Amino acid sequence: MLQEMLSQRTKVKLKDSASYKIQMKFEKRAYSNKFILVEHIFYNYQELFTGRSDSIAYEDWIECIEKPSLPTAEQVNLNIINLSIKPVISVVMPVFNTDEQYLSLCIDSVIAQTYPHWELCIADDASPKPHVRRLLEAYAAKDARIRVVFRKENGHISHASNSALEIAHGEFVALLDHDDALPDYALYFIALAINANPDAQFFYSDEDKLDQNGARFEPNFKSDWNPDLFYSQNYVSHLGVYRRELLNRINGFRPGVEGSQDQDLLLRCLPHVRHDQIIHVPRVLYHWRMVEGSTALASGEKSYTMNAGVKALQDYFLTVNPRISVEPGQVPNTYRVRWPLPESPPLVSLLIPTRDRRALTETCVRSIIDRSTYTNYEILILDNGSVESETLEFFEQIQKEDRRVRVLRYDCPFNYSAINNFGVLHARGVVIGLVNNDIEVISPEWLTEMLSHAIRPDIGCVGAKLYYSNDTLQHGGVVCGIGGVAGHSHKYFARSNTGYFSRLFLTQTMSAVTAACLLVRRDVYEKVGGLDETNLKIAFNDVDFCLKVREAGYRNLWTPYAELYHYESISRGIEDTLAKQERFGGEVEFMQKKWGDLLKIDPYYSPNLTKDREDFSITSSDHV
Repeated sequence: MLQEMLSQRTKVKLKDSASYKIQMKFEKRAYSNKFILVEHIFYNYQELFTGRSDSIAYEDWIECIEKPSLPTAEQVNLNIINLSIKPVISVVMPVFNTDEQYLSLCIDSVIAQTYPHWELCIADDASPKPHVRRLLEAYAAKDARIRVVFRKENGHISHASNSALEIAHGEFVALLDHDDALPDYALYFIALAINANPDAQFFYSDEDKLDQNGARFEPNFKSDWNPDLFYSQNYVSHLGVYRRELLNRINGFRPGVEGSQDQDLLLRCLPHVRHDQIIHVPRVLYHWRMVEGSTALASGEKSYTMNAGVKALQDYFLTVNPRISVEPGQVPNTYRVRWPLPESPPLVSLLIPTRDRRALTETCVRSIIDRSTYTNYEILILDNGSVESETLEFFEQIQKEDRRVRVLRYDCPFNYSAINNFGVLHARGVVIGLVNNDIEVISPEWLTEMLSHAIRPDIGCVGAKLYYSNDTLQHGGVVCGIGGVAGHSHKYFARSNTGYFSRLFLTQTMSAVTAACLLVRRDVYEKVGGLDETNLKIAFNDVDFCLKVREAGYRNLWTPYAELYHYESISRGIEDTLAKQERFGGEVEFMQKKWGDLLKIDPYYSPNLTKDREDFSITSSDHV
């Protein structure tokens, strides 16, 4: 249908026809919204014909997806009997002046657990309200698994949590806030995860919130372990379950970072834990209650948490590299970590394939030269057979103006992978930058930011935040599986939109990033064999490249602090011929055959989010 709409534009002859009126309407809207016409039609096509077919409301997801996926009581009992490991899980809960109703609901949620091997370790932090002691003593008398210690002096949450830890005997420790709640199957699924990952040190789950009527809302369907996302935001949060030996090793909670004590706790565990020992359980196993003064209600409720978070991160990075700095992020309770460049900044080779289109290429090149604060780079314009005199004139002119610019002829049929591999052979830099000719720099520190990550030894490809000309998002990282192969995170979101749980404003690991603006160390590029110029001449070569880099043991990273325009439709064109459609279909088939299940399960996305759209909406498919 999309192709029919596009071809209709050239066929319309009668100005009073319905098709002509539709055409004029689309052109007018595209112009007013600063969209390329093709782009605008495609956007409307998605909205009208794909719609939210794979997206449902959270309450419907609970009824139609989550509840049918839960085991029966008989299944739970049988599964527990057959577990090879039946760990005791100590639920640690500091308490201070908690509302009587919410405290009872919280404790009741632990008592209701279908997994029986637990103990609830409560430390009352010298609450002055008399109902707290009365209620805790009553619960302790009712269930021997509930143990309570009453502190003589108020020491705040870190000291209170340590008092609760001191009376814990379980192999694992689960953290629970005094006014929140666990679903009755929470510890059961944690026990299953422990059995499936017996070497793991830390587990965390998805979570949601409870309103004052007890209704569930705002689910946080999380990424698997994502270090840079964790440095940017404590996305891990609840339900967090630690091996008790690990907590003993770091002496539990650290006073002085109250408000971000949970993030600090995990940060101090990281030096003792491998990444594969951190396990994400993609189920909602924690309900965060929205009450007055809670960060569940509004992150701004506790402004001191921001300062505590910055301190926790700064102290952690002192052990990694003292030159790393931390500052508040663009959204409350988020952070920006700045990684330093070496004293002798490396040469970056920026490769720009192009053919004619002087205005486009000149905008790209001059924006790099005029706006970039980082200066130790070379620009290799890879000329794929330009014939227009004005383009050739520009090539000659720009090389005279700036000795960092070189023009290399590549007189072969266009093959995006091959032309960039050719460019790498002639590049002098230790870092390679793949840059489309329809890119324009926005943030002057874009190259400094991307390079600071690209030189980290554990990082592979680094991608940027790219916008269309009308300031809607073109690229926020790549999510595997969307549309059958991969799609761009948060595509078409407004520039000011923070995205799913602020992810558009947070540095994070992604499975892939677009080669429209990508930095990678030369040794990594060569190690994985560069771009696939045989099977992926036009599409998906960047996704394939990133997956090869990930397979080689590196993490690909996306940063929102490198902002550029990407006038994608201008240079890309559309698959408007049979030959192009056949080529594209072959590339899709190749990717699906080569990567298989790795395209279906993206560790930095969630199986509970849609694969039909790029907006992080909830899926209606049963993936739980």
